[in-house]
Amino acid sequence: MTVTRNRQHLGSLADDPYLAPFAGNLAARAERIDALEKHLVGKNGKLADFASAHTYYGLHPLPKAAWVFREWAPYAEAITLVGTFSDWEERPEYALQRINANGDWEITLPAKALQPHDLYRLRLRWPGGGGDRLPAYTRRVVQDEHTKIFSSQVWAPKKSYEWQHISPKAPDGLLIYEAHVGMAQEEPKVGSYLQFVENILPRIAAAGYNTVQLMGIMEHPYYGSFGYHVSNFFAASSRFGTPDELKSLVDAAHGMGLRVVMDLVHSHAVKNELEGLSRFDGSPYQYFHEGDRGDHVAWDSRCFDYTKPQVLHFLLSNLRFWLDEYRFDGFRFDGVTSMLYHDHGLGAAFVNYDRYFDAGVDEDAYAYLGLANKLIHRLRKDATTIAE
Repeated sequence: MTVTRNRQHLGSLADDPYLAPFAGNLAARAERIDALEKHLVGKNGKLADFASAHTYYGLHPLPKAAWVFREWAPYAEAITLVGTFSDWEERPEYALQRINANGDWEITLPAKALQPHDLYRLRLRWPGGGGDRLPAYTRRVVQDEHTKIFSSQVWAPKKSYEWQHISPKAPDGLLIYEAHVGMAQEEPKVGSYLQFVENILPRIAAAGYNTVQLMGIMEHPYYGSFGYHVSNFFAASSRFGTPDELKSLVDAAHGMGLRVVMDLVHSHAVKNELEGLSRFDGSPYQYFHEGDRGDHVAWDSRCFDYTKPQVLHFLLSNLRFWLDEYRFDGFRFDGVTSMLYHDHGLGAAFVNYDRYFDAGVDEDAYAYLGLANKLIHRLRKDATTIAE
């Protein structure tokens, strides 16, 4: 029987005997996750190595006083870096070159071409049009106080953040305090990472919690979305402070014996084109499903296409980035019901287990979530993962 060949689902069967009639379905899903991993990494590859797109794409300093920038944009015909260094004009010395059939673009620049805190965007040209975009892997995005325009910012501190504390061991039971950094203060203004450290973390620890769940960390253009219409998946929201200040928050929490879980939005993305991934290279389907399936009508957002290796490369790398760069202790995956069902669970009544295994399930999204969970626990055995 398939049940004896693949044991990844047996824990679920032991926990819930009502799943027994669906043992075959669970085994097939486990095998699908294994097959997807092999497809992505090859016979001898490692999933953790695959989840490293952020070390290749985006802006990176080179050892010999230079910069390299790369972007994936298969539909684009031309890409140029524009910014404060070029008076926001397209100049030939900042033009990227397409380097392969996959749609990767690259430019190498001398160190003096970009300075810390320079603002920049990408100016793309595609068949029949063009426009400005923020790099998909940008790690720092700021909003102009007067124009309200978002731009990427060169973030290159002279010294790397020096961590003071290690993550506490996973507790036997989770006592989670859910918080939004910007809304946590008593003052009628947007709070900061540093204020959260000073005013909120001590109260959470004193109240006996062992885990903090942070909302709204990934950059988002509309504050009223509470952070759930994400535009820049690798950028910590600059509304609350700098990347190092977020690291100091996580570090301080660890020092108080608190683990930190991040609210992660991989269920959809903001529709904004100037700030986000929508129509990034001029095509509507680069990161998202083509046609109606690519739009979430209830949330007015875009739905990822979990069948594309490049999209999985992006999302899995995003998980590793937050674990490695900011030392989060896990994730609470937002909007899982919306991911798992073609109808997003809208108006659906989940009255029996058949609903979890019928044709309405998006098996591609299920496979992605399974692979994501596998990656997280390979990187951090004690990581916390929660499906919302």
